[in-house]
Amino acid sequence: MKILHTSDWHLGHTLYNYDRTEEQLSMLRQMRTIVDEERPDLFLLSGDVYHTSRPSAAVQTMLADALMSIHEACPDMIIVVTAGNHDSGMRHEIFRTPWRRLNVHMIGTIDRERPESHIVEIPGKGYVVALPYAYGRFISDGFLQSVLERVGEMNDGRLPVVVSAHTTVKGCDITGHDGVTEYTVGGIDYVTIDEFGCGYDYLALGHIHRQQWIHGSRGKARYCGTPLAVSFDEAYDHSVSIVTVNGDGEPPVLKTVAVDNPFPLVTLPASGAAEWERVKELLSEFPADIPAYIRLNVSVDGFLPVGAMNEALLIASGKKCKVCHINTVRRDAVSATSRMMSVSDFRMCQPVEIAGSYAADIGAVFDDDMKAMFNEALDEVKKDERND
Repeated sequence: MKILHTSDWHLGHTLYNYDRTEEQLSMLRQMRTIVDEERPDLFLLSGDVYHTSRPSAAVQTMLADALMSIHEACPDMIIVVTAGNHDSGMRHEIFRTPWRRLNVHMIGTIDRERPESHIVEIPGKGYVVALPYAYGRFISDGFLQSVLERVGEMNDGRLPVVVSAHTTVKGCDITGHDGVTEYTVGGIDYVTIDEFGCGYDYLALGHIHRQQWIHGSRGKARYCGTPLAVSFDEAYDHSVSIVTVNGDGEPPVLKTVAVDNPFPLVTLPASGAAEWERVKELLSEFPADIPAYIRLNVSVDGFLPVGAMNEALLIASGKKCKVCHINTVRRDAVSATSRMMSVSDFRMCQPVEIAGSYAADIGAVFDDDMKAMFNEALDEVKKDERND
């Protein structure tokens, strides 16, 4: 079974109030082209179709037109779309019945009474167990394994079995993500790979934006990543995953197809931070004919000059780029670390590391005794959180 695995389209997303419709339409046109060239048996969209649970009519129309176009590119292909945590599961299923006539299966909520409704057969090729995002309390223990066992009963030909899920798997690379805590990423609790049970040949994951295989899955579980960057910290390749699953214990075979963004997210300077005058030079030197969103990283002793953003906008006037944000980094912090710590890096640090960095930044002592006291206080806070 040949699968086009994609997720996290975030249709309707805006970047610092800039509309991104042009980029999203370009991405959707590329999806159709990839389908036309690859001719997959299954098109799998693993959640976060929209950026908000209440997308505008225009954004919903964008999705409907895209699915129609993708279907027309390969009419025999089955399309399975599940809801993510950014989506409204109920809204997702409003037109579930008419979509079926176009080989499109829209699955928005967990149906504990009819678990078989999560099984989609790909005739002569295999089966998909399609799980939308749901809070843990709405999924009973053993639900997925019971569905997989049901698939096993149906699968006389030992065809490939694929599970689609939208969640956070422990050990994944969360670079670029907001909303990271010790227990969650983007509001979704960590789960272990073992919680998915056994009986599948490929686990198609959504939610994490960086494409990657999951360690410990024996090459069977993968995040395809988002086809378009949602933040400047997602400074890595974006693509769709073409996965061929043969079953019978064979590892899936992967090919990635890059998705080009006509309006890329660019940080100046490309690494670290520079003084305001140098950053203005970099912005002035940025080619006028290249469309891009721009983030400026500026090293400062205190504060930016008054009117810095207006000055940056004036420099960029007449260019195709759009200045979004000025990120300030203290100069002494830059010299101490030789690099700028992104929001994602910050959230991946342990609290004691952050406290130590802050102490060094202000010239305070943070010895072993202070670290021990800090960790004791942190343990008390965690206990209070769990009790609440």
